[in-house]
Amino acid sequence: MRRIVWVLVVAAGLAAVVAPAAPFLSRYAAVPRAADGPVTVLLAGVDVDYDDSAAVWPWPAKAESYTTRTDTIMLTQVWPDGRVNVLGVPRDSWVNMPGYGWGKINGANVHGGPEMLMRAVQELTGVPVDAYALVSLNAIPAMTDAAGGVTVDVGQAMKYDDNAGNLHIDLKPGRQRLSGEQAAGFLRFRHDNLGDIGRIARQQQFVAALGAQVRNPLNVWRLPMMLSAVDRNMKTDLTRAQVAALSGAALRGPQVQTFSVPGTFGFRGAASVWEVDRAALGALIAKQFRDPDDVRALGVAVVNTDAPDGSAGRLKARLEGLGYSNVWIVNEPRGPAQTTASGAAAARVLRDVGFGTVSDQPVAAGADVTVRLGSDTPAP
Repeated sequence: MRRIVWVLVVAAGLAAVVAPAAPFLSRYAAVPRAADGPVTVLLAGVDVDYDDSAAVWPWPAKAESYTTRTDTIMLTQVWPDGRVNVLGVPRDSWVNMPGYGWGKINGANVHGGPEMLMRAVQELTGVPVDAYALVSLNAIPAMTDAAGGVTVDVGQAMKYDDNAGNLHIDLKPGRQRLSGEQAAGFLRFRHDNLGDIGRIARQQQFVAALGAQVRNPLNVWRLPMMLSAVDRNMKTDLTRAQVAALSGAALRGPQVQTFSVPGTFGFRGAASVWEVDRAALGALIAKQFRDPDDVRALGVAVVNTDAPDGSAGRLKARLEGLGYSNVWIVNEPRGPAQTTASGAAAARVLRDVGFGTVSDQPVAAGADVTVRLGSDTPAP
């Protein structure tokens, strides 16, 4: 009888611990698995939108819509063996946003939602993005408190008050365990000589510290509460299969490496921006983020040889919609032809094109694969 009571008590305790994560698990529960390659997720924190029509001051925050500017942008690549590469993208990075034009990358979510933000990051880095997760500013304090606080080294005194934004930061230098509210201040503080670049370094420091706590077996019981904290404050298109792959990698113990988009401060008109060093970024991506087995990262040239007008543009858009990050159109002499693809990975690219045959024709300059559209191209 005593054993039965003990089992019931343990079962009740486990149920109470797991219960906070029930909504997340009901959507994404799947057996953790080892994926064939990395899963790349774009993590972005969205700004608070305040109700300036309210009759009270400070203005209250509106209900979260996930349509505001992105305050934090991190390209996170999770490998099956537990490696996690995190690339911090400065919010003021000057980029070409597909379908909109040049501007600061933190406006992409406003102009075209998470899809435009994903495409802007893909265009900037050349790394295909598998999914996005937009998190509200409430996620960090909630998750930090669920983790029991996070221990970091605060490198300098941080003092800042923003009554309108209800942000009050008062941190002293030194190693300390931050509460949720303190963690939010630590991550949002940007009033020093480095501005957003210093903030990215602190974000990466925080991610590494949180990862170390998650690896500690003594903190396993906190994971359901942490999942619940994030789930309540997140909009994402992650699939069940992707969550299973991320869970499988997490069981290996996350080994976090952090990087930042290289560049310098500059001006576009009166606006202060981050001018990306494209050559240095390309070298960083090639060394740390390139998956040699992912054809979506290859350079694909599209040629309209004998297809209906506009076919090259339509195929380019379709491949980009599938996650291809480096597709362009090339002009060559037109003439009677069927659709072909040339290059070492031609057969794999053709699976996404949906028709055509492999050819030994030369590839276009700078391309890994060249698709030449012929008269067998389906009409729009």
